[in-house]
Amino acid sequence: MRKSSGAFQPYAHALLRIVAAFCFTLHGCQKILGMFGGAHGALIPFRSELWWAGILELVGGTLIFLGLVTRPVAFILCGEMAVAYFTGHFPHGFWPVKNGGELAVLYCFIFLFLCAAGAGPLSLDQIVRKK
Repeated sequence: MRKSSGAFQPYAHALLRIVAAFCFTLHGCQKILGMFGGAHGALIPFRSELWWAGILELVGGTLIFLGLVTRPVAFILCGEMAVAYFTGHFPHGFWPVKNGGELAVLYCFIFLFLCAAGAGPLSLDQIVRKK
């Protein structure tokens, strides 16, 4: 019995979206809600640059997790991660492995993929589109 090599691809797409968004949302929980020890051991000051980043991570990550308005939210989060890399990591050297920017780069490109490909199956976007 021959299996189609692409049969599971849509579900791998959805799983990538869900797992990446869940992990991304945890960064927002850390900054905004003080969970997991907070960011640098404390809450981020209200309306600071890092506070806004935390809001994007918490709200945007939740929307991506649910697969709701995925393309525009992924576009915004892709931009956030590019800014995070070039302002927070790149000044410390070019290579992400040396400047601590691996997560920012990976999230940037995962969100770029989701911006182009959409949420995939198991998403609220798919349910809304069917109605």
